[in-house]
Amino acid sequence: MAVLFLLLLLLQISTSTYANIEGDALYALRRSVKDPTNVLQSWDPTLVDPCTWFHVTCDSDNRVTRLDLGNTKLSGNLVPDLGKLERLQYLELYMNNFVGTIPSEFGGLKNLISLDLFHNNLTGFIPPSLSKLSNVRFMRLNHNKLTGRIPRDLTKLPNLKILDVSNNDLCGTFPTWGSFSKLTDESFMNNPRLEGPELMGSVGYDDRDGN
Repeated sequence: MAVLFLLLLLLQISTSTYANIEGDALYALRRSVKDPTNVLQSWDPTLVDPCTWFHVTCDSDNRVTRLDLGNTKLSGNLVPDLGKLERLQYLELYMNNFVGTIPSEFGGLKNLISLDLFHNNLTGFIPPSLSKLSNVRFMRLNHNKLTGRIPRDLTKLPNLKILDVSNNDLCGTFPTWGSFSKLTDESFMNNPRLEGPELMGSVGYDDRDGN
């Protein structure tokens, strides 16, 4: 009986620890943004469990799996802290006014299925770290102000079904192999400096800079 009690106590402590880490990560986003319609009003840092907050979904272990903040009139910067949401599957931040860069820490979201950042004002490069999202199926970054080249390692994403980087300011060419082989030109359209498809085996490519 004592062993069972100890295991239950350890489980409770572990769950509480994760809740604090994930709650802190989410609250970092709240501090970073302007919220004119108070959609984040329920995000109270004094509540240990962020699973009670609106627009947040958790699994049976009280770990955050969804963040649904699409079209909520938020503005400001994305925060690297969101990369701590280890079980996050859906990151829905589309149709807002987020600015600045996409944090490279998002590449640590190993369970992510959907990354929807379209229709914002994000700038900078597409982080090569997004190539670590081995479970991602949908990556929609269209209608932003992203620059630079498309990281070639994104072609290694085994489960990628939809990629949309249209309506940005990307440059160079786009790959046509790996997971990109099933994509159409519409995924890349309206990037004035993007020259067209690149065939595998052509001139080597450097992802490190984007100008």
